[in-house]
Amino acid sequence: MAEATKGPVVVDIVHDGEDHTEYSTHHAVKAFSKCSLHTSPFANQKAAAAATKIYSTQLDGLQSSIRQYVLEKADICRPDNIHICDGSETENASLIEKLQKDGMITPLKKYDNCWLARTDPKDVARVESKTFISTPDKRDTIPIVADGVSGKLGNWIAPDVLEQELGSRFPGCMTGRTMYVIPFSMGPIGSPLSKIGIQLTDSPYVVASMRVMTRMGKEVLDTLGEGEFVKCLHSVGQPMPLKEPLTNNWPCNPERTIVSHIPDRREICSFGSGYGGNSLLGKKCFALRIASRIAKDEGWLAEHMLILGLTNPQGEKKYIAAAFPSACGKTNLAMLNPTIPGWKAECVGDDIAWMKFDSEGRLRAINPEAGFFGVAPGTSNSTNPNAMATIESNTIFTNVAETSDGRFYWEGLEKETPDNVSIKTWLNEENWTKDTKTSDGKKVLAAHANSRFCAPASQCPVMDPAWEDPAGVPIDAIIFGGRRPEGVPLVYEAFNWNHGVFIGASMKSESTAAAEHKAKVMMNDPFAMRPFFGYNFGHYLDHWLHFNDRPNLHLPKVFHVNWFRKNTAGQFMWPGFGENTRVLDWIFRRCAGEDIAQESAIGLVPKPNSINLEGLQEKVDMQELFHLPREFWEKEITDIRSYFKTQVPQDLPAEIEAQLSLLEERVKTQL
Repeated sequence: MAEATKGPVVVDIVHDGEDHTEYSTHHAVKAFSKCSLHTSPFANQKAAAAATKIYSTQLDGLQSSIRQYVLEKADICRPDNIHICDGSETENASLIEKLQKDGMITPLKKYDNCWLARTDPKDVARVESKTFISTPDKRDTIPIVADGVSGKLGNWIAPDVLEQELGSRFPGCMTGRTMYVIPFSMGPIGSPLSKIGIQLTDSPYVVASMRVMTRMGKEVLDTLGEGEFVKCLHSVGQPMPLKEPLTNNWPCNPERTIVSHIPDRREICSFGSGYGGNSLLGKKCFALRIASRIAKDEGWLAEHMLILGLTNPQGEKKYIAAAFPSACGKTNLAMLNPTIPGWKAECVGDDIAWMKFDSEGRLRAINPEAGFFGVAPGTSNSTNPNAMATIESNTIFTNVAETSDGRFYWEGLEKETPDNVSIKTWLNEENWTKDTKTSDGKKVLAAHANSRFCAPASQCPVMDPAWEDPAGVPIDAIIFGGRRPEGVPLVYEAFNWNHGVFIGASMKSESTAAAEHKAKVMMNDPFAMRPFFGYNFGHYLDHWLHFNDRPNLHLPKVFHVNWFRKNTAGQFMWPGFGENTRVLDWIFRRCAGEDIAQESAIGLVPKPNSINLEGLQEKVDMQELFHLPREFWEKEITDIRSYFKTQVPQDLPAEIEAQLSLLEERVKTQL
């Protein structure tokens, strides 16, 4: 490595004195096209020569393809300077100081190195409607849906249209700002399961957050060498000087926000949003949408799954991966506190799993992230004490409320917050109480429903010792689940791998928190990946199914769980939280080959008394919890068939249709 990259590098940009507005705008459209990547990245030779002269000394330490990428985008975005991030404590302290000075964060003084950001209220969540994948063939991205039907499995945009959209946004977007160059590794640095990205951004908030969420800095560059990387470009879309004042000192451009993915080029371009899911491009954009496409091409799996290590009282250990939609207890399960004596649960990851079969045919998984970007409301010492212990230092909070004595606050912390403090809402409104209402009588939330904490995973008290093992951990079981208030039993096991893929494909969950949906809406969310598929869902199912045809693979067992079934009075029938250990115990024993399951119409369910209820304080009606109403399952089959017929009419694998027919036949004959 050249001397220039041994510490933070700041490159001041000195343009050649000419007005390049016109050619930059024209060139920006061309620069995002595939052909332009094989030619000069600059608008003309004069601009190329000027930029090369400016950058050559300072950027010599970067590999040639990274250097070209930085130069290309700097020529379009026109930042005032460039900073190559090294991930150091000194650099981070400088970023935090700048964020404070700019009014983007304030300290939460009750904790060690914890900070609160309040965003523009128009920039608070992932923007699914403005998130696109671009491929020459539309069918490579999304299934062709039935006539008159709105597709629910991703958004496609034509390459030429995307070029126009990006070309109308990015020219000059970083004027007056710094372009930060973030080298980051998704997964342990150097692991054969990891991938490297280079993110360019004009947001110091993004840099500070990416430092938590990924392995970031000089070591990544050293490991990458001349290897390939995923290109990630992000701008808040507010060049200086500002045309109008910011809200909450939070730069964003929500009217022009777009989050785009070009999988053939392994490239992400995001504009206009500073919020995590849209701006921390290593997360959903890279780790799921781009990575799922890479996984298809290379023969592995990139999934929206937690990874949990379980050790029974006899000292035997197994790992599970589990896919749940939002509001289904995913983070709580990842940081489980077992209630059965002698059991130990340890967290490998709470959100994303990259899984690949090793040379012996075992499925091994890594958590590609280095931090937790968790939803704050509902997290408390009673629901998730391990998460609470994790976030009390070195954490960036976004859109939570703040107490007068410097604590964080959100809905769910009522019993844990002193009575003698006042509360300021995420909207900077003073003296909030639980009885505060709007003028039309609606309840006012102290924290935004999608408020977040961004905390280092290494601080979690139950992180698994192997959570950063470059070889990954061996997966014995894959669990699907959803919020199903009726009809679906507490747990059942797939008959085989293909049946398990069908279970994942037909997942549903009651939506209770997603901003774009009304509460209590039952939504199809196959594999909990509905917003994150990087390619055609039908082809995705083919990819999962093809593992059954590969010889010498030890395929994990597949299960479905439902902690959320209710009785006729509307009460939950299962206590959940730590008591879910009892279900995991049954799954663990099934993976060990114990004969504790019996066949039902929908899968293998526990034999009577095979779930350990010893010491359970609440009375549970196990017979009702596993009752399979015929009418419910007949309607379920009709709904699944309708979903497949309308959303995947041409690309649904024949094996999935066959599994649906088998389920229908079993329901007819067994219920």
